Amino acid sequence: MGIKEYCFKKSLWVFHIAASPCNNCDIEILDCLTPRYDIERFGMLLTGSIKHADVLLVTGMVNKKAKKRVKELYDQVPKPCVVVAVGTCPSSGILFKESYNFAGPLDKVIPVDVYIPGCPPKPEAIIAGIVKFLNKK
Repeated sequence: MGIKEYCFKKSLWVFHIAASPCNNCDIEILDCLTPRYDIERFGMLLTGSIKHADVLLVTGMVNKKAKKRVKELYDQVPKPCVVVAVGTCPSSGILFKESYNFAGPLDKVIPVDVYIPGCPPKPEAIIAGIVKFLNKK
């Protein structure tokens, strides 16, 4: 059963992958957990184990060293899962795209379901992107 046909009938457990980020997107993800934004009201919980994840949040540009790790983590996550590229770096590399260490956009490494643009994206944009995707189900 592919992700497009899959209907989530439980709370979503989210695993965060930091693929060489500057940490601005990571801080915005943490803001989503504060009482002001409270992503738990949508049934989303951060998990510390890839084996329990339904959603992968990926931040940072994928460099040559992180590319292998991102692939390994994606292979370990139970399928189907939603992959969310948070920020501009995972989708384009932005100012690092001419770097010798840039391994390419995230969608060349693993399949991506949702792109949330911004440098960094605001917590409202992160939440809206995930909720909008889930409402299409």
